Amino acid sequence: MEDDAGPEAQAAEVVEEDIDPRCLKPRALCICDEITPVANRIVLLILQHPQEQDKLLGTARVTERSLTNAVFRIGLSWPSLAKALGRPADPRRWAVLFLGSTQAGQFPAGRDIAVFDKQGKPVKDQDDALADIEGVVVLDGTWSQAKTLWWRNPWVLKASRIALRPRQPSLYGNLRREPRREGVSTLEAAALVLGRLEDRPDIATALMGNFALMLERYRAAALPKAPPKPAGRRPWRRPPRSRSRKDPR
Repeated sequence: MEDDAGPEAQAAEVVEEDIDPRCLKPRALCICDEITPVANRIVLLILQHPQEQDKLLGTARVTERSLTNAVFRIGLSWPSLAKALGRPADPRRWAVLFLGSTQAGQFPAGRDIAVFDKQGKPVKDQDDALADIEGVVVLDGTWSQAKTLWWRNPWVLKASRIALRPRQPSLYGNLRREPRREGVSTLEAAALVLGRLEDRPDIATALMGNFALMLERYRAAALPKAPPKPAGRRPWRRPPRSRSRKDPR
């Protein structure tokens, strides 16, 4: 789940190169050649709002390319999970990243992901609820766009609701403004969820490494460093006042 980016207009002015057909980013920001897909057991389905279209700082396509078992779709609604996924699937065996707010006091202690019921309360047996999940749906776009996807696809109500409580803030830093602390990129959400569900820290490590590289390329292209100051120059100081013969001091 992503929010609007402030400095993207600046990046668009700095980077004016051909677009890479794989990630649809300027080639200076493309990391496709550096990505080695990680084999994941739990399917990841990314549904992107048409108005998002993976902006310069978007991570949806990078997330898809970082995993061997991921599906990326652009649109507003699909009649069923199977139609969105492109193969048979039971939404009751799937989970969707929950958009509603959860109180910190209700979040199960010691967990950074948890399953919540339709009343917004955590289910009693978290381990059993997480163990049966076959796939995860992530809604990609701004908060308002993600909410549109949620209500335009009523079949997501049959899926389990997973909420996130990241222990670290997003790597976006000041590049993106998020309305909530738990607001992270689609890639970070996928890294956290899949890494926990499969009990594989290597998934999170690989995805977060790709994200860090993408942000490094972005900062290098959009925010060039200031030129170094010439050596040997001293700061200007007001010259001392000279005394005249009429100076009484």
